[in-house]
Amino acid sequence: MTTNNHPHTPRLLPWAGQDDKPCYVIPEDGGFVSTLANRLEELQLRTAIDVLDHSRAALNQVQPLTPTELLFITNRLTESLSDAVRVADSRGRRLGQALHTP
Repeated sequence: MTTNNHPHTPRLLPWAGQDDKPCYVIPEDGGFVSTLANRLEELQLRTAIDVLDHSRAALNQVQPLTPTELLFITNRLTESLSDAVRVADSRGRRLGQALHTP
């Protein structure tokens, strides 16, 4: 996805590079990396929804969760939220509405 005003603006990719640094690509409609990024963003968002659903179900159980179970849920929610924020940031940048700058 590119904007008409800035078709060659680097796109933030949904994965990090070495030392957790952001990765970018100059988008090409139908390009391999752009297509892969689109698919990964979709997967990350679907996974976040699944994690949220499972977390809600686990937290609504009658029997309290163990500290280990709570830690697991917290870690998965943190991972999913990080992915979702990265997707939102990437899409916002392409719309000229970045959440923040690196």
